[in-house]
Amino acid sequence: MSKAEFFVLLAVNSLIVAGYVLWNLLRRKGTNPKGNRGYLVKALVMFLCPVAGVCYFFLSYVLYKVFFSKDVDLADVIFSKERVKSYMKADEDRERNMVPLEEAILVTDKDNLREYMMNVVKGDVQKSLSSILLALNSEDTETSHYAASVLQEILNNFRTTVQKNMYEIRNGTDDEERIVRCGILIDYMNQVLKQNVFSEMEQRMFVSELDSICECLYSIDTMRMTALWLEAVSMRCLDVREYEKCEKWCARSAALYPNTLSSFTCSLKYYFSRGDREQFFKTLEALKRSDVVIDRETLELIRVFI
Repeated sequence: MSKAEFFVLLAVNSLIVAGYVLWNLLRRKGTNPKGNRGYLVKALVMFLCPVAGVCYFFLSYVLYKVFFSKDVDLADVIFSKERVKSYMKADEDRERNMVPLEEAILVTDKDNLREYMMNVVKGDVQKSLSSILLALNSEDTETSHYAASVLQEILNNFRTTVQKNMYEIRNGTDDEERIVRCGILIDYMNQVLKQNVFSEMEQRMFVSELDSICECLYSIDTMRMTALWLEAVSMRCLDVREYEKCEKWCARSAALYPNTLSSFTCSLKYYFSRGDREQFFKTLEALKRSDVVIDRETLELIRVFI
Protein backbone atom coordinates (compact mmCIF):
# COMPACT_ATOMS: atom_id res chain seq x y z
CA MET A 1 0.00 0.00 0.00
CA SER A 2 1.45 3.36 -1.06
CA LYS A 3 1.64 6.33 1.26
CA ALA A 4 -1.07 8.10 -0.71
CA GLU A 5 -3.46 5.19 -0.30
CA PHE A 6 -2.61 4.98 3.43
CA PHE A 7 -3.37 8.66 3.99
CA VAL A 8 -6.62 8.35 2.01
CA LEU A 9 -7.62 5.39 4.23
CA LEU A 10 -6.88 7.43 7.38
CA ALA A 11 -8.88 10.35 6.02
CA VAL A 12 -11.89 8.14 5.21
CA ASN A 13 -11.65 6.45 8.60
CA SER A 14 -11.47 9.84 10.33
CA LEU A 15 -14.57 11.01 8.43
CA ILE A 16 -16.43 7.87 9.49
CA VAL A 17 -15.45 8.43 13.14
CA ALA A 18 -16.41 12.10 12.99
CA GLY A 19 -19.74 11.19 11.39
CA TYR A 20 -20.37 8.58 14.08
CA VAL A 21 -19.68 11.09 16.86
CA LEU A 22 -21.84 13.76 15.19
CA TRP A 23 -24.72 11.28 14.71
CA ASN A 24 -24.64 10.34 18.40
CA LEU A 25 -24.55 13.98 19.46
CA LEU A 26 -27.58 14.79 17.33
CA ARG A 27 -29.41 11.67 18.54
CA ARG A 28 -28.85 12.66 22.19
CA LYS A 29 -29.78 16.31 21.71
CA GLY A 30 -32.16 17.48 24.46
CA THR A 31 -31.19 14.70 26.86
CA ASN A 32 -28.80 14.76 29.82
CA PRO A 33 -25.39 15.78 28.41
CA LYS A 34 -23.66 13.82 31.17
CA GLY A 35 -25.52 10.66 30.30
CA ASN A 36 -24.08 7.54 28.71
CA ARG A 37 -20.93 8.49 26.79
CA GLY A 38 -19.97 5.03 25.63
CA TYR A 39 -20.01 6.17 22.01
CA LEU A 40 -16.87 8.25 22.70
CA VAL A 41 -14.96 5.09 23.68
CA LYS A 42 -16.14 3.37 20.51
CA ALA A 43 -15.12 6.39 18.44
CA LEU A 44 -11.66 6.35 20.01
CA VAL A 45 -11.25 2.62 19.22
CA MET A 46 -12.35 3.18 15.59
CA PHE A 47 -9.93 6.10 15.24
CA LEU A 48 -6.95 4.19 16.67
CA CYS A 49 -7.76 1.00 14.73
CA PRO A 50 -8.58 2.07 11.17
CA VAL A 51 -10.84 -0.31 9.21
CA ALA A 52 -10.66 -3.05 11.90
CA GLY A 53 -12.42 -0.96 14.54
CA VAL A 54 -15.10 0.24 12.14
CA CYS A 55 -15.72 -3.27 10.80
CA TYR A 56 -15.90 -4.74 14.31
CA PHE A 57 -18.54 -2.33 15.60
CA PHE A 58 -20.49 -2.41 12.33
CA LEU A 59 -20.68 -6.22 12.31
CA SER A 60 -21.62 -6.23 16.03
CA TYR A 61 -24.49 -3.86 15.33
CA VAL A 62 -25.74 -5.95 12.38
CA LEU A 63 -25.59 -9.23 14.35
CA TYR A 64 -27.45 -7.64 17.27
CA LYS A 65 -30.23 -6.36 15.03
CA VAL A 66 -30.59 -9.69 13.24
CA PHE A 67 -30.49 -12.12 16.17
CA PHE A 68 -31.07 -10.28 19.47
CA SER A 69 -33.45 -7.39 18.92
CA LYS A 70 -36.69 -9.39 18.70
CA ASP A 71 -39.76 -8.09 20.54
CA VAL A 72 -40.49 -9.81 23.85
CA ASP A 73 -43.80 -11.65 24.02
CA LEU A 74 -45.52 -10.32 27.15
CA ALA A 75 -48.85 -12.02 26.49
CA ASP A 76 -48.43 -14.35 29.45
CA VAL A 77 -47.00 -11.73 31.80
CA ILE A 78 -49.38 -9.99 34.17
CA PHE A 79 -48.48 -6.63 35.68
CA SER A 80 -51.08 -6.29 38.38
CA LYS A 81 -50.98 -4.51 41.74
CA GLU A 82 -53.86 -6.58 43.10
CA ARG A 83 -52.94 -8.60 46.15
CA VAL A 84 -53.06 -12.33 45.69
CA LYS A 85 -53.84 -14.55 48.66
CA SER A 86 -51.69 -17.64 48.83
CA TYR A 87 -53.04 -20.64 50.65
CA MET A 88 -50.57 -22.87 52.46
CA LYS A 89 -51.39 -26.46 53.18
CA ALA A 90 -52.08 -27.07 56.87
CA ASP A 91 -49.48 -28.93 58.89
CA GLU A 92 -51.76 -31.78 59.88
CA ASP A 93 -49.20 -33.55 62.05
CA ARG A 94 -48.62 -30.42 64.10
CA GLU A 95 -52.35 -29.64 64.38
CA ARG A 96 -53.05 -33.12 65.70
CA ASN A 97 -50.49 -32.51 68.43
CA MET A 98 -52.00 -29.19 69.53
CA VAL A 99 -53.73 -29.47 72.91
CA PRO A 100 -54.20 -27.04 75.80
CA LEU A 101 -51.03 -26.91 77.88
CA GLU A 102 -53.11 -27.50 81.00
CA GLU A 103 -53.91 -30.97 79.64
CA ALA A 104 -50.38 -31.53 78.34
CA ILE A 105 -48.94 -31.10 81.83
CA LEU A 106 -51.02 -34.05 83.01
CA VAL A 107 -49.40 -36.27 80.38
CA THR A 108 -46.86 -38.62 81.93
CA ASP A 109 -45.00 -39.30 78.67
CA LYS A 110 -42.10 -36.83 78.75
CA ASP A 111 -41.51 -36.91 74.99
CA ASN A 112 -45.12 -35.98 74.23
CA LEU A 113 -45.12 -33.32 76.93
CA ARG A 114 -42.02 -31.70 75.45
CA GLU A 115 -43.54 -31.81 71.97
CA TYR A 116 -46.75 -30.16 73.24
CA MET A 117 -44.66 -27.51 74.96
CA MET A 118 -42.76 -26.78 71.75
CA ASN A 119 -46.02 -26.41 69.81
CA VAL A 120 -47.27 -23.87 72.34
CA VAL A 121 -44.05 -21.86 72.12
CA LYS A 122 -44.24 -21.82 68.31
CA GLY A 123 -47.49 -19.85 68.57
CA ASP A 124 -48.06 -16.41 70.08
CA VAL A 125 -46.16 -16.90 73.35
CA GLN A 126 -47.28 -13.58 74.79
CA LYS A 127 -50.89 -14.79 74.83
CA SER A 128 -49.97 -18.11 76.48
CA LEU A 129 -47.95 -16.90 79.47
CA SER A 130 -50.44 -18.12 82.06
CA SER A 131 -50.40 -21.59 80.48
CA ILE A 132 -46.62 -21.67 80.31
CA LEU A 133 -46.55 -20.66 83.97
CA LEU A 134 -48.32 -23.92 84.81
CA ALA A 135 -45.51 -25.86 83.15
CA LEU A 136 -43.11 -24.63 85.84
CA ASN A 137 -44.67 -27.22 88.16
CA SER A 138 -44.10 -30.07 85.72
CA GLU A 139 -42.30 -33.14 87.04
CA ASP A 140 -40.19 -33.15 83.87
CA THR A 141 -37.21 -30.93 84.70
CA GLU A 142 -36.45 -30.18 81.06
CA THR A 143 -39.99 -28.95 80.42
CA SER A 144 -40.04 -26.81 83.57
CA HIS A 145 -36.60 -25.39 82.75
CA TYR A 146 -37.66 -24.50 79.22
CA ALA A 147 -40.87 -22.88 80.51
CA ALA A 148 -38.85 -20.85 83.01
CA SER A 149 -36.46 -19.68 80.27
CA VAL A 150 -39.30 -18.58 78.01
CA LEU A 151 -41.10 -16.76 80.83
CA GLN A 152 -37.95 -15.03 81.99
CA GLU A 153 -37.16 -13.74 78.51
CA ILE A 154 -40.71 -12.48 77.85
CA LEU A 155 -41.12 -10.85 81.26
CA ASN A 156 -37.71 -9.19 81.11
CA ASN A 157 -38.60 -7.75 77.70
CA PHE A 158 -41.88 -6.56 79.19
CA ARG A 159 -40.14 -4.78 82.07
CA THR A 160 -37.63 -3.12 79.74
CA THR A 161 -40.29 -2.02 77.25
CA VAL A 162 -42.53 -0.54 79.95
CA GLN A 163 -39.66 1.31 81.61
CA LYS A 164 -38.41 2.75 78.31
CA ASN A 165 -41.84 3.91 77.14
CA MET A 166 -42.76 5.32 80.54
CA TYR A 167 -39.63 7.50 80.40
CA GLU A 168 -40.52 8.71 76.89
CA ILE A 169 -44.10 9.48 77.94
CA ARG A 170 -43.12 11.41 81.08
CA ASN A 171 -40.34 13.38 79.41
CA GLY A 172 -41.87 13.89 75.97
CA THR A 173 -42.92 17.30 74.72
CA ASP A 174 -45.02 16.33 71.70
CA ASP A 175 -48.54 15.55 72.96
CA GLU A 176 -49.52 13.60 69.85
CA GLU A 177 -46.50 11.33 70.17
CA ARG A 178 -47.24 10.82 73.86
CA ILE A 179 -50.84 9.88 73.08
CA VAL A 180 -49.71 7.28 70.53
CA ARG A 181 -47.17 5.83 72.96
CA CYS A 182 -49.78 5.67 75.72
CA GLY A 183 -52.24 3.77 73.52
CA ILE A 184 -49.65 1.24 72.38
CA LEU A 185 -48.38 0.71 75.92
CA ILE A 186 -51.89 0.27 77.37
CA ASP A 187 -52.66 -2.53 74.90
CA TYR A 188 -49.26 -4.14 75.45
CA MET A 189 -49.43 -4.04 79.24
CA ASN A 190 -53.04 -5.19 79.43
CA GLN A 191 -52.32 -8.27 77.31
CA VAL A 192 -49.65 -9.41 79.77
CA LEU A 193 -51.11 -8.19 83.07
CA LYS A 194 -54.48 -9.86 82.56
CA GLN A 195 -52.70 -13.25 82.64
CA ASN A 196 -51.42 -12.67 86.23
CA VAL A 197 -47.93 -14.07 85.68
CA PHE A 198 -46.12 -11.67 88.03
CA SER A 199 -45.83 -11.86 91.78
CA GLU A 200 -48.53 -10.00 93.69
CA MET A 201 -46.23 -7.10 94.54
CA GLU A 202 -44.95 -6.69 90.98
CA GLN A 203 -48.44 -7.08 89.55
CA ARG A 204 -49.67 -4.23 91.74
CA MET A 205 -46.69 -2.10 90.72
CA PHE A 206 -47.36 -2.56 87.00
CA VAL A 207 -51.09 -1.94 87.46
CA SER A 208 -50.17 1.31 89.18
CA GLU A 209 -47.99 2.18 86.16
CA LEU A 210 -50.90 1.36 83.86
CA ASP A 211 -53.12 3.65 85.91
CA SER A 212 -50.61 6.51 85.59
CA ILE A 213 -50.33 5.99 81.81
CA CYS A 214 -54.10 6.17 81.46
CA GLU A 215 -54.15 9.29 83.65
CA CYS A 216 -51.57 10.88 81.36
CA LEU A 217 -53.62 10.10 78.27
CA TYR A 218 -56.84 11.22 79.97
CA SER A 219 -55.29 14.56 80.95
CA ILE A 220 -53.87 15.25 77.47
CA ASP A 221 -57.01 14.45 75.50
CA THR A 222 -59.94 12.87 77.32
CA MET A 223 -61.78 11.99 74.11
CA ARG A 224 -58.86 9.87 72.87
CA MET A 225 -59.45 7.49 75.76
CA THR A 226 -61.35 4.60 74.17
CA ALA A 227 -63.91 2.35 75.85
CA LEU A 228 -61.56 -0.64 75.49
CA TRP A 229 -58.74 1.14 77.31
CA LEU A 230 -61.10 2.26 80.07
CA GLU A 231 -62.29 -1.33 80.47
CA ALA A 232 -58.70 -2.60 80.52
CA VAL A 233 -57.48 -0.29 83.28
CA SER A 234 -60.67 -0.80 85.30
CA MET A 235 -60.37 -4.59 85.25
CA ARG A 236 -56.64 -4.61 86.01
CA CYS A 237 -57.24 -2.36 89.01
CA LEU A 238 -60.04 -4.67 90.13
CA ASP A 239 -57.72 -7.70 89.81
CA VAL A 240 -55.37 -6.27 92.45
CA ARG A 241 -58.21 -4.91 94.57
CA GLU A 242 -57.41 -1.26 93.90
CA TYR A 243 -61.08 -0.42 94.38
CA GLU A 244 -60.75 3.37 94.44
CA LYS A 245 -58.92 3.44 91.13
CA CYS A 246 -61.33 0.93 89.65
CA GLU A 247 -64.32 3.03 90.74
CA LYS A 248 -62.68 6.13 89.23
CA TRP A 249 -62.25 4.52 85.81
CA CYS A 250 -65.70 2.92 85.88
CA ALA A 251 -67.22 6.34 86.51
CA ARG A 252 -65.22 7.89 83.69
CA SER A 253 -66.22 5.09 81.35
CA ALA A 254 -69.90 5.60 82.20
CA ALA A 255 -69.54 9.35 81.61
CA LEU A 256 -67.68 9.08 78.28
CA TYR A 257 -69.47 6.01 76.89
CA PRO A 258 -72.86 5.71 78.62
CA ASN A 259 -74.31 3.50 75.87
CA THR A 260 -71.42 1.06 75.66
CA LEU A 261 -71.69 -2.47 77.03
CA SER A 262 -68.21 -2.39 78.59
CA SER A 263 -69.21 0.58 80.77
CA PHE A 264 -72.05 -1.45 82.30
CA THR A 265 -70.05 -4.68 82.71
CA CYS A 266 -67.15 -2.88 84.42
CA SER A 267 -69.53 -1.28 86.91
CA LEU A 268 -71.34 -4.58 87.51
CA LYS A 269 -68.08 -6.39 88.25
CA TYR A 270 -66.92 -3.61 90.54
CA TYR A 271 -70.17 -3.48 92.57
CA PHE A 272 -70.27 -7.27 92.81
CA SER A 273 -66.69 -7.36 94.11
CA ARG A 274 -67.50 -4.72 96.74
CA GLY A 275 -70.73 -6.49 97.69
CA ASP A 276 -72.80 -3.40 96.88
CA ARG A 277 -76.08 -5.08 95.96
CA GLU A 278 -78.03 -1.83 95.69
CA GLN A 279 -75.73 -0.25 93.11
CA PHE A 280 -75.32 -3.59 91.34
CA PHE A 281 -79.04 -4.01 90.69
CA LYS A 282 -79.43 -0.31 89.91
CA THR A 283 -76.76 -0.66 87.18
CA LEU A 284 -78.37 -3.87 85.96
CA GLU A 285 -81.74 -2.14 85.69
CA ALA A 286 -80.14 0.72 83.75
CA LEU A 287 -78.63 -1.81 81.37
CA LYS A 288 -82.04 -3.40 80.78
CA ARG A 289 -83.62 -0.03 80.00
CA SER A 290 -80.84 1.01 77.61
CA ASP A 291 -80.55 0.17 73.92
CA VAL A 292 -77.26 -1.67 74.48
CA VAL A 293 -77.23 -5.19 73.04
CA ILE A 294 -76.24 -7.75 75.66
CA ASP A 295 -73.97 -10.52 74.40
CA ARG A 296 -73.83 -14.14 75.58
CA GLU A 297 -70.81 -13.52 77.82
CA THR A 298 -72.58 -10.72 79.69
CA LEU A 299 -75.68 -12.86 80.17
CA GLU A 300 -73.56 -15.64 81.70
CA LEU A 301 -71.87 -13.05 83.89
CA ILE A 302 -75.21 -11.75 85.18
CA ARG A 303 -76.44 -15.31 85.87
CA VAL A 304 -73.30 -16.04 87.92
CA PHE A 305 -73.60 -12.81 89.89
CA ILE A 306 -77.31 -13.25 90.62
